[in-house]
Amino acid sequence: MAAYRAALTKHHDIGERNTKPGTIDALIVDYYRSDNFTKALSAETQRKRRAILERFRTLNGGNQAVGMRREHVVAQIKGRAPYAQRNWLKALRGLMLFAVAENYRGDDPTAGVKPVKLAVKSKGHMTWGKDQIAAYRNTHPLGSMARLAIELLLNVAARRGDAMVLGIQHVKGSNIEWRPGKTARSTGKILSIRILPELRAALDAMPPHNATLAFLLNDYGRPFASAEAFGNKFADWCKQAGIKPVMCADGRMRSYRAHGLRKAACTALAHAGCTGPEIMAVSGHSSLAQVQVYIDEFEQEQMAEAAITKLVKQRTSSG
Repeated sequence: MAAYRAALTKHHDIGERNTKPGTIDALIVDYYRSDNFTKALSAETQRKRRAILERFRTLNGGNQAVGMRREHVVAQIKGRAPYAQRNWLKALRGLMLFAVAENYRGDDPTAGVKPVKLAVKSKGHMTWGKDQIAAYRNTHPLGSMARLAIELLLNVAARRGDAMVLGIQHVKGSNIEWRPGKTARSTGKILSIRILPELRAALDAMPPHNATLAFLLNDYGRPFASAEAFGNKFADWCKQAGIKPVMCADGRMRSYRAHGLRKAACTALAHAGCTGPEIMAVSGHSSLAQVQVYIDEFEQEQMAEAAITKLVKQRTSSG
């Protein structure tokens, strides 16, 4: 699979020699080869945007790039779910900005186009609670790959694409030291996080293997080929634990998945009284506003409890 992905990167598009100059086909071929795509975007983002652009290309590849107008962009996203509209706009905007820079056209037709707003703001991935974590642990004992996965995710608050590549080479004494994929392309920040007892127990319970440096392996004893592959396997482990999806306020059914453990880890840090910068030092978030959400939620719980306690006390004393 690694060789296959490398081949796709090198030989982007079958039949690219037949593309006509100035067309969407030719533009996308050039975009895939550019630093704007290969270096500015992570491998996971490249995969997601390529999937969208190839669908766009199937319908519009023969059209001239200069002929694309704002109404065409609106037509492409119309009828899609709000989150899908955002993803399509990001992919098309990246392509059109490249088109302007490379003189395919003089303006960006995606400018000013916005996705539909949700009637109820989505809170994204479900944050794991004590019940879900306990159910998962009860199903997957120490010594299983499934158990190692949850302890690793909870310990380092990593994104799934980062957690799947961590291995013995990242262990420095009593800490795990690693560079998140997102910061590798921006700040270059390196995180060093103490190994918690739960993770240490999970690591010590695993049988030794010398085939790879990665902690997390697939059913064939090899590292996961992609973040999506790891996510799918983790979803299977969640189903085995009987962790069911729930209906959210925005009307969507959501399941408990790997990213929700990153949120659970940040929530636990907020409940422990950690400051925003302290949470960022573990999670690797680049913005204080991103972690302030967890602190605000905890403070709301504390203040609400204090308010109700005062109300009960007042009623008791006056009754």
